[in-house]
Amino acid sequence: MKYPKEYIDEIKTRLKVSSVVSKVVALKKRGKEFVGLSPFKNEKTPSFTVNDEKEFYHCFATSEHGNIFDFVMKTQNLRFGEAVKYLANIAGMQPYMFTKQDEEREQKWKEYLSIYSNYVDFYHEELLKNEKYSNARDYLKNRSLGKNEVKKFKIGFIDKNPSFFNRLKNKFSEKTLQESGLFFFDEKKKIFVERFRGRLIFPINNISGQPIALGGRIIENLDYLAKYINSPETPFFKKGSNLYNLDQARKLSNKLDHIFLVEGYMDVVGLSKNEIENVVANLGTSLTDKQILVLNQFFDDIIICFDGDESGYKAALRAAENSIKELKPEKQISFLFLPNKEDPDSFVNKNGKNFFLDFTKQNKISIHQFIFSHYKKQTENNPSSMAVFEKKLRSVANTIKDNFIKKYILEYFLEKIAELTPHSNQNKNKFFKRKTKSLESTKKIYTESQTITGVELKEFSLLYLLLNNLSFFQSNIHLIENIKIFTEINKQILNSIIDELNSKDQINDVKLNLDQQLIDKINKFAPIKHILKNKLNNDDRIIELLDDISKDLFNHGLELRIQELESKFSKDMSETTFNELKELKNERKSN
Repeated sequence: MKYPKEYIDEIKTRLKVSSVVSKVVALKKRGKEFVGLSPFKNEKTPSFTVNDEKEFYHCFATSEHGNIFDFVMKTQNLRFGEAVKYLANIAGMQPYMFTKQDEEREQKWKEYLSIYSNYVDFYHEELLKNEKYSNARDYLKNRSLGKNEVKKFKIGFIDKNPSFFNRLKNKFSEKTLQESGLFFFDEKKKIFVERFRGRLIFPINNISGQPIALGGRIIENLDYLAKYINSPETPFFKKGSNLYNLDQARKLSNKLDHIFLVEGYMDVVGLSKNEIENVVANLGTSLTDKQILVLNQFFDDIIICFDGDESGYKAALRAAENSIKELKPEKQISFLFLPNKEDPDSFVNKNGKNFFLDFTKQNKISIHQFIFSHYKKQTENNPSSMAVFEKKLRSVANTIKDNFIKKYILEYFLEKIAELTPHSNQNKNKFFKRKTKSLESTKKIYTESQTITGVELKEFSLLYLLLNNLSFFQSNIHLIENIKIFTEINKQILNSIIDELNSKDQINDVKLNLDQQLIDKINKFAPIKHILKNKLNNDDRIIELLDDISKDLFNHGLELRIQELESKFSKDMSETTFNELKELKNERKSN
């Protein structure tokens, strides 16, 4: 019995060729393709290539060529049906159970595709050529869309009194035409009516590029009509399993690791017109786990970008809570919030591609950051509200299927909650807040310059201590050789001092030949000068002060590294990064 085409296409949707082949062949990325040693011939130089975009492998040594089914059949000596079962299992699909209705279903599938192909082709040509559709073309022009975009996405237009049903009724049964979702029966008029009359139509294709449903948009401002409608669900179309433009966007997965997920068809077309083509749209429903799984087969980072208004924000929140459960290592789900009353189409048309991409880099946030931020805004600073806050976040984290990701996200939530408590705030930013009584007396000097940071003040104290105790440090240079400072100009001064100390010559501040303005700045702002000025400073006292300063500088470096790893982990979520981050946070607690 022949497998239904949609079942085979579903397997292809879930599995990249490279992911199947890599179970047998060690692959390396080379441009748009992957290369490796041929599984069909012993060789030392790789001649075997895999192209995910075109969905095939090719062996130049043996001329073997094919798709994932061919590869499994040839490398494992399986028949086609066995290969289908094998790949369906890898893809997490149930084995297909053949019934007596399968042949009938296959015939219906062919009829269904034929109806949609004819329908889309006809109304696409009508929009391009029929003069009476000038209103639709004017609408598209006002949206900055021209003939190129119409052709690329095969956009069509259906007038208010269409008659395409009559063109098809001699070829297909009324039942079949009604089941397509393109027509419905008007009980009052006793006629079949086209569902998308008076609307622009956007073909929704399956992974193979065949139209299986439509999205429709009105071009008139009529309050009593929905702005957008979609085909109803049919045996061959499920809204929660499909995405608009996926058939085209997936071809870019060899070049780009991220995909934009937007709300509407016009957003997809508008971004594409501005050369941002790695974009898909959900189909008027909440984002589903199935859609996330499909996108994760091709892209590592899903960037959800909905309209910049209240409804867009609510849709984003629903998407976040629905999709976080599918979060996996090496995969990321991010959110991009546009300015109020902007949508991706309007925003990119106003500002251009480069601005949009720069805006994305600077403003996207990871899914767990978004969820935490949202519920934090709903939380008051009292025990009852905080308890509800924590309970909600624990509940969200517990929906995550991957145990490793669940562990990290929960830890992230609990750490962030802890930072909101009074006790945590006392310990927060310890590097800047922990000062001796003597240093507290110098606060007036701190405020003399708005440009000097806390870490610079610590560096000034270090340099001041060195410059006023050169003879001591020349004999004890090992005490300062491993101290790390962060401001470039101060780093240069420290290196100059160390170089001179290593010279073995009798040293003084004149021999250092340092910029006097820099020395004056250090002498003016170094908090430690007030300690050194009025107290007897023996060797033990100098070592004690050096130890305090070096510990603070070390803690600052530790905080910077933690921030760097948190940013990295929000993108790759690798176990190596997680373990290093956890180790550093434990070190921070012990200091």
